[in-house]
Amino acid sequence: MSAKATSRVHFRTCNLCEAMCGLRIELQEERITSIRGDDEDPFSRGHVCPKALALKDLHEDPDRLRHPMRRTQTGWERVSWDEALDAAANGLHAVQQAHGRDAVASYLGNPNVHNLGNMVFGSELVRALRSKNRFSATSVDQLPHQLVSYFMFGHQLLVPIPDLDRTRYLLVMGANPLASNGSLMTAPDVRTRLRAIQQRGGRLVVVDPRRTETAAIADTHVFIRPGTDALLLLALLHVVLHEHPPRTGHLDALTDGLDTVRALARDFPPERVAPHTGVPAETVRTLARDFLAADAAVCYGRMGLSTQPFGSLCQWLINVLNAVTGQMDKEGGAMFTQPAFDIICGPKAMALGRGSHGRWKSRVRGLPETGGELPSAVLAEEMLTPGDGRVRALVTMAGNPVLSTPNGAQLERALEGLDFMVSVDPYLNETTRHANIILPPVSPLERGHYDVAFHALAVRNTAKYSPPLFEPGPEGRHDWQIVLALQHRLETLRKGRPSVRQTLRYQALTRLGPERMLDVGLRMGPHGNRFHPLRQGLSLSKLRASPHGVDLGPLKPCLPERLQTKDRRLHLAPALLVADVQRLAQTFPEGAAPDARAGELLLIGRRHLRDNNSWMHNVPGLLKGKPRCTLMVHPEDASRLGLADGVDATVTSRVGEVTVPVAVTDEVMPGVVSLPHGYGHRRQGTKLRVASEHAGISQNDLTDDHAVDAVSGNAAFNGTPVRVRPAAPPQASATPAA
Repeated sequence: MSAKATSRVHFRTCNLCEAMCGLRIELQEERITSIRGDDEDPFSRGHVCPKALALKDLHEDPDRLRHPMRRTQTGWERVSWDEALDAAANGLHAVQQAHGRDAVASYLGNPNVHNLGNMVFGSELVRALRSKNRFSATSVDQLPHQLVSYFMFGHQLLVPIPDLDRTRYLLVMGANPLASNGSLMTAPDVRTRLRAIQQRGGRLVVVDPRRTETAAIADTHVFIRPGTDALLLLALLHVVLHEHPPRTGHLDALTDGLDTVRALARDFPPERVAPHTGVPAETVRTLARDFLAADAAVCYGRMGLSTQPFGSLCQWLINVLNAVTGQMDKEGGAMFTQPAFDIICGPKAMALGRGSHGRWKSRVRGLPETGGELPSAVLAEEMLTPGDGRVRALVTMAGNPVLSTPNGAQLERALEGLDFMVSVDPYLNETTRHANIILPPVSPLERGHYDVAFHALAVRNTAKYSPPLFEPGPEGRHDWQIVLALQHRLETLRKGRPSVRQTLRYQALTRLGPERMLDVGLRMGPHGNRFHPLRQGLSLSKLRASPHGVDLGPLKPCLPERLQTKDRRLHLAPALLVADVQRLAQTFPEGAAPDARAGELLLIGRRHLRDNNSWMHNVPGLLKGKPRCTLMVHPEDASRLGLADGVDATVTSRVGEVTVPVAVTDEVMPGVVSLPHGYGHRRQGTKLRVASEHAGISQNDLTDDHAVDAVSGNAAFNGTPVRVRPAAPPQASATPAA
């Protein structure tokens, strides 16, 4: 057979971060020989980042589990799918029978949102458990965004997106899109898009405690003390609302709460907040006036703002700033997507839910439910604290909370004491090593792909479906097949016998699969044909016929039509958020200096372009270059503390202590130190060869599970108080006498 006959080209969307870059994958005899950007992709236009090459390595990774595994007293053993699924269902059912429904908790990790099958069917297993102890990576990431959107716009997923391609003034706070490729702002080739703002005469301004990769290319970078961003935003609003008339534009007639916001901002002039933020008053006034002067401006804030004690206030005030300057639902401002698969109004909207808050609270600390979940910061204490309702079993899906949630060492201790644990995961990692049963799904290249979530968060409306590159082997199971099989077994055990109705539903969903559900969503969406034979619109078959994707045009103004509040109005001043301003004022009283104990520094995180949490660290190509797991320290602090570049330091917080190499740099402001997120692959019992060789330390062995955003319960990673000292030199081994 000729070489031509055995080679083929496959077009695909990369699913390893939010950017949705189009890929051109070349194969020779079913072996990947090349992965590069797809020049014909209308969204990414040939751009690709280093992570794309990891798709091949992840698929071929010898450490990836390919068969169900059961933990025994002598180690792990391979079992059949029926054995594994039966054991998993029986173990979970037994715990609930003995201790109640809430004795079983669930945790869903970040990769689920990159998975079509899990986005469509993942909630089926969570619902089957009928437990209020539901957790996910949401509450260590973007929960403040979702809560604020629920209060202001009526739906937790109706998140405003910066119209990056048409703005002329982008104010970035606590975000580093050059490392994240955009986050809750899906924007492939974000560097080119940011440069384009400057090339058309606009400005890029970054406010961050670190001079990030994005700050390095900005027109202006402003250092700010971690955890004080809400103060700065209120000061900006003070200038905007008290030196100039508000201009809500076409939203004026449907906006409530402007007077309340104006009254709040009155008490936060730039001079009042400057001692706490470290941002001079005149700088604040310049930022506000420049923002107002731009004909198209937008403020955007991400992880650095969400993961702090005032995360919800920050995301609320950003929306308020965009609204009162006339930049909400406006070209070049903060806009809303109209995705082909509509998770706001489409068939999947009911399953994902509008959102909620405070319907129940955690047992131990009393933190509120948001969107049907409890904050992940309470997961360990719910396992460790005796009493009725104690969590005694856990289901994880594509998550590694030991490394990704605060006080990971405490969670590790809690997992050791569980009665039973099931993990749907392709790796034996720092979390799944505690499981009794591991159910590994197929690789990303063995499943079809459509970005349900990220098309709804993109800076341009597009749609693209990628069929599987490889067919799974006879032992392969998709995540959604595992989920539905577990759900069916749990429902059968609960009823004591197979239910005809439940069996028919299970069979119907299994036959449908995520692709047919996607087809329904596309047809019923804003760009679909509504199953009308004469209407030209999107369907799955049309996406299959367009392997590079379909361009649906730029974002368009869509309010009030997209508003989901009951009164179809924009709520500028939700009561819960307005009330939280008092906590902010009490934490940072007027006239007082920053409250920092002598010798303490504030720890912040950071991300690298080749990283995406812990699950990317077993790919050799993504760990090339200098070691990234270092503690960034400002030269002034290094001199004062006796630290030197490349020498180990010991870092101590309320919950733990780690030793890590120092990187002396003026990239961080004085008083601030920085560690990357997702490392710490030093635990015994894992099967991550490459990650173990680049173990690093876990930032979350230092972050405090008691530090949360009081409104949402989101983990407050940024601004963790720590003490840093030179590490004690290793003890020399005794030399026997000659």
